[in-house]
Amino acid sequence: MSMDLKAVETLVVNTLEDVKARDIQVIDISNVSSFADLMIIATGTSTTHVKAAGSHVAQAFKDINEPPLGVEAGPQPDWVLVDLGDTIVHVMTEGARAHYALEKLWDVKPSSDAAE
Repeated sequence: MSMDLKAVETLVVNTLEDVKARDIQVIDISNVSSFADLMIIATGTSTTHVKAAGSHVAQAFKDINEPPLGVEAGPQPDWVLVDLGDTIVHVMTEGARAHYALEKLWDVKPSSDAAE
């Protein structure tokens, strides 16, 4: 991806806000991960909302000729992952987010709270 990290973060957060995703967290994982620098986690209100939010993020990057490396989701997804290279986006239902607790798993403090 040729965009700088801050531009990627801004586009992801703005896209998630546009589709009314909730509790958007941007976490700097550069010190604890070799595969990415940022993780962005958001909550969707239903599997339909989760799938739509993930699709909107992927489309936003396709629209600027920076397509995601991959998008992973099941047929009734409670979790969609969008791989943007140095940035990984997770959109999850409230239940999946509570169950997997990625923020606690990575044991890092959010670098910014985009929702506030």
